[in-house]
Amino acid sequence: MMTSWWQQLALVMTGGALGAAGRFLLGGWLTRHAGTALPWGTLAANLIGALIAGFLVVWLEARGPSALYWRALLIVGLLGGLTTFSALMIEALLLSRSARLLDLSAYLGATLLGGFALVWLGAQLAHWLRGPIQWP
Repeated sequence: MMTSWWQQLALVMTGGALGAAGRFLLGGWLTRHAGTALPWGTLAANLIGALIAGFLVVWLEARGPSALYWRALLIVGLLGGLTTFSALMIEALLLSRSARLLDLSAYLGATLLGGFALVWLGAQLAHWLRGPIQWP
């Protein structure tokens, strides 16, 4: 049992490092290409993460014991490192402090509504690709 826990922890740490690096690279790329009017990197990371999370939650259903390891690596680790609520909240605070309330509303709305729409879309895509679950 402890071996399984340590293996999952190692997968979470590996995925987290990859996800955080991905967020760093995505944020830098978007800053260079889209400018600094909004925190495009965090927005993109959260929306991409929502889509992938929705897909993976459904895709990993009924995958047996190995699903625990894939969930640790991909959802908790990779997506946990890629997406970030704390950065979202700090950036929202900075927008509110600069009296950019319209930008703040647009940013929070796009993150929350877009995130929910994409997590739903990811789940639907996984259902479509996977087909119905065959229970024994």
